[in-house]
Amino acid sequence: MLSVARHQKVFLAFLLVSSLFVLPSVCLADSYEYSYELLDSPNGSTPYNLTISITETLYEYYVSQSHRPQGNDFSKYVTPDAVKPIADDLWKIYNNEEDFANGVLMLMHQIPYVESDPQKYAVETLVDNEGDCDLFSILAASIMKAGGLDVVLLLLEQQEHMWVGVHLSESPKDARTQVYFYRYDEKKYYVAETTGGKWEIGWRVGECPEILQSAGATVIPLTNYERSAPGQVASSYTTPISSEIYMSLSTDFVVAQEGVEITGSVLPSLAGENVTLYVSSGGSPLVMLASVLTDSNGEYSYIWESPASGVYSIRATWSGDEVYSGADSSTFSLVVISSEFVIIGGVLAAFIVILIIVTLSTRKKVDKEQETFEDWDFADYP
Repeated sequence: MLSVARHQKVFLAFLLVSSLFVLPSVCLADSYEYSYELLDSPNGSTPYNLTISITETLYEYYVSQSHRPQGNDFSKYVTPDAVKPIADDLWKIYNNEEDFANGVLMLMHQIPYVESDPQKYAVETLVDNEGDCDLFSILAASIMKAGGLDVVLLLLEQQEHMWVGVHLSESPKDARTQVYFYRYDEKKYYVAETTGGKWEIGWRVGECPEILQSAGATVIPLTNYERSAPGQVASSYTTPISSEIYMSLSTDFVVAQEGVEITGSVLPSLAGENVTLYVSSGGSPLVMLASVLTDSNGEYSYIWESPASGVYSIRATWSGDEVYSGADSSTFSLVVISSEFVIIGGVLAAFIVILIIVTLSTRKKVDKEQETFEDWDFADYP
């Protein structure tokens, strides 16, 4: 008779074959890349070209999150950490808060205006490359907040419009009209209109359309913004070089309470880079499993201790940097089964093995008796 360990291996092999019909196929994710033109100031003449790239996994992460705000709590969609590389690059060409805020508006004015519903996170708007006033305001607020500015969202409910409110230490100097602002918490928040084309001559901080100059607004402070993101966009003033990331699992099947080792590498082989591991199960939202650092060879490893039973999809992502665009690994599947299920499966496998042995033994006995019967010479009997 087979040992219990042998029974478990047989049962696991059975699960492996069965799961091939239900597990998602392995695929390599793509990345998104967009370029924006900027000037060194609203009245400047030095041009810059900013390229932003976003991994597909980071986009899918935000798409899978909840998109149901509580009342007017639009601040939940503001994600400064995810877009911080953009803010860092903007500060390389701007030397004061007003120019920085106007630089963000230049970027916003290059995204096509399309009515959109429901709300979206900043990364979604960048990837979709379209949006309306509230999506642009959420994205602009995310970048400004990442750059250290004190901002709020300004909701004009009657006009179904939204602005960003920007607090500056002094009144805007580059506004070409009367300056408009709202007071909140004993501070002035200057209007920042994120819609409109013609980015070179678009709206600047403090300016707004004439039809909205006397509109009332509800101030929405950023009290519920996302404090940290599982990954970031990549931003650069040069054309980014493509990169690659690889990942593998120590096993495709594991019994619950046993660890699974996840290993891989980033190319080019860069040390000290953050690699984010994502996992999903049964159609649930994509969640961050862990963040690990690459070693001197660009390699990384992580041991996932005691995952619960279920079928998981796992992938790794590197966000990229100023030289390289980010990359996603292929998606791998992991089946985790409970120890109780293994025992039951072992018993079932043992029963099947015994049944097969008995059946084969019985068949051999019948065949032997049949052969003996056929060997008789009935002519010898009257």
